[in-house]
Amino acid sequence: MERGGGDKALERGEAVIDASVVVKWFVREEYTEDSLRLRDAYVDGLVDLLAPCILHMEVLNALKYSGGFGEDELKEVASILDGYQFTLRDLTGSYAERTVEIAMRKGLTIYDASYVALALVNETVLYTADEKLIRRVSSLGVVRHVAEFAP
Repeated sequence: MERGGGDKALERGEAVIDASVVVKWFVREEYTEDSLRLRDAYVDGLVDLLAPCILHMEVLNALKYSGGFGEDELKEVASILDGYQFTLRDLTGSYAERTVEIAMRKGLTIYDASYVALALVNETVLYTADEKLIRRVSSLGVVRHVAEFAP
């Protein structure tokens, strides 16, 4: 698999985000400030955010199991996520094929691989706070830690 062209997409103002970043918009954790900086850049129109169609489910699931959110709070988060209107992509065609390749070759779940593959097929970068993911796919050249984001 070839390395991605992430820097070209950043010049276009486009990036992929994963659930580890978005969860930090709702829960104070390490790298929350970095994640909020990325969110604010999106809200200000400085960057377009892409994600697999599973993003909302993964965020809501993580928040449910964090212990800090009840039913009403999760419904509110679902509404907030919907309001962001990220560009969400279904797992089809060459994107699905690339996802499977990455999952099998890098020992990832299909879920995690879908974020990496989306960055590759869109020639952009994936911002994540998942350091284990970064280590596993560093050779692909498209994954960056959210702390590296600069609008």
